[in-house]
Amino acid sequence: MSDAVAPRFAVGEPVRVRVAHPPGHVRTPFYIRGKRGVVERLCGQYANPEELAYGRDGKPRLPLYRVRFRQCEVWPEYAGAPEDTLDVEIYQHWLEADDPCTAG
Repeated sequence: MSDAVAPRFAVGEPVRVRVAHPPGHVRTPFYIRGKRGVVERLCGQYANPEELAYGRDGKPRLPLYRVRFRQCEVWPEYAGAPEDTLDVEIYQHWLEADDPCTAG
């Protein structure tokens, strides 16, 4: 029996960050919630920092991804180059598959 959750997303896969407003310690930045990006890499599997903050063991370990966002996706009024990006490391439980047919 493994103490780690299996990775769900592959490099290059489009994802969307969940929109959630849970109370307590949350590692996912508020400004990135609801935004669409692409998995740049799987960083590994680590103890859940949201659980560790409460003195728990952080198990099961969760996949941590580096997700690349276009700056204009994150900041609608961004005036820089369209190819400018921002990378954010996000745990799997904050990510959803992004269906480009339902993107809005």
